[in-house]
Amino acid sequence: MDSIEKAIRSAFAKGDPGDRAFREKVYRSAFGALDRALQASPNMTEAIAARRRETLLAAITAIETEFVPARPAEAATRQPASPPPRQAAPAVAPEMAASDEVAAPEVAPEMAAPARGRREELAFAPSLDGERRPAAAGRPGKAGSGADGGIEAPPREGRRRRPRRRFGLAGLLVLLLVAGAAAALWWLAGSGGPGPVRPQPPQAGGDAAPRIPGAADALEGWIDIFTPADPTTVAAPGDSQAEVMEDDGERFIRIRSGASGSPVLFDIGQGILEQAAGGRAVFNVVARAPDGQGTQISVDCSLGELGDCGRKRYAVGATREEFLFEIDLPATRPGSGGTIAVHPDIEGGGRSVDIYAIRLLPAQ
Repeated sequence: MDSIEKAIRSAFAKGDPGDRAFREKVYRSAFGALDRALQASPNMTEAIAARRRETLLAAITAIETEFVPARPAEAATRQPASPPPRQAAPAVAPEMAASDEVAAPEVAPEMAAPARGRREELAFAPSLDGERRPAAAGRPGKAGSGADGGIEAPPREGRRRRPRRRFGLAGLLVLLLVAGAAAALWWLAGSGGPGPVRPQPPQAGGDAAPRIPGAADALEGWIDIFTPADPTTVAAPGDSQAEVMEDDGERFIRIRSGASGSPVLFDIGQGILEQAAGGRAVFNVVARAPDGQGTQISVDCSLGELGDCGRKRYAVGATREEFLFEIDLPATRPGSGGTIAVHPDIEGGGRSVDIYAIRLLPAQ
């Protein structure tokens, strides 16, 4: 199970996955987060972006197949289709026979009404094939009546009407893919400069997984790098500050950089790095901006012999959110611990940020 599927399934744990509207909301959040992550990556190419969208769509398709109900076995109860014997029509005058072509279409609405009542509702299965329209209702044979409608044409019971597929999430996913591709092309053609601070942050980093609020809390196997219960792993060099605080029964550490712009450092134990070495690791920073003042933070990490994670940028709002990124770690013994450096305000405005937790999830 890859990280994208884990994030989606974890978001399902926050609601009722049996509700199609709830699943649709989760899928939209995943596509939106992926597009923001792709736009925020400085080294992203159009080919890589398309491949990641296909990966996300494949994960959604695989998950959605679990919610398709079993189709009832109708074939066992139905007789083989065979046209009933035609009712012998009385001899009619040539002018009455000529009106047969007009009488036949008038029977179609009467036959379509009960078929529409028996229409089978299908659960949605995501597809890029587009919507398929069922063939038109079978035309009844020529009516043996005259223009006055004295004799009605017998209906063909052997014909089965195919259930119509509903235009639901499939169309939505296609629209999201088209919109995402257009946004990626616009971004690649633009200057690529950072935009203004937005309340909902884009996710940074070329390998960043979609950020879904509350997803990390539901996953098992996370290793705590930092918790407010143990502030001894935090260092505030120079004129930077770090203070453990509490709000509504929740503890966090509020960090602030001084005029020197020094980041606050969070230690990563050597044992944690040894567990993550040789695979793909997901880092999760849980943060918010206090007093409703949004800020842009940067996250860097130094992992000793395992290398680093590159510089990540996030726009943090007043709501507590989870910021995830993924990196591949070589199969090397770390030799020592590492650090994660968080700069709470890269614009130099002296803003602070509250850190609730920093975690790591080794590949499983």
